[in-house]
Amino acid sequence: MCAKNNKIKFNVTKSKVMLVSRRKRKENKKITVYLNNKPLEQVAQIKYLGIILDHKFRFHGHITYAAEKSAKLIHSLSKAAKLTWGLNMKRLQLYTKAQSYSS
Repeated sequence: MCAKNNKIKFNVTKSKVMLVSRRKRKENKKITVYLNNKPLEQVAQIKYLGIILDHKFRFHGHITYAAEKSAKLIHSLSKAAKLTWGLNMKRLQLYTKAQSYSS
């Protein structure tokens, strides 16, 4: 079956090739795959359905990506929270001055 028969078009610029293997090969790991007479780029890791997989189907890249993204989000939330949450020093100073005048 051909993609043209099923009316499917593949984008050459978005398509990539990844060789998946658990063996340690001594020969060249570089492969050439063509789509519409154009060579596709070979990569060591690929993002598929939001999960980053490497050439041995390990999730190290995905875990690192998720941890960095979470750290950035936590940092942004803590910056925003510091602006509005917690004790306001100006109010505390006014409160302590008002108490000292009333005594």
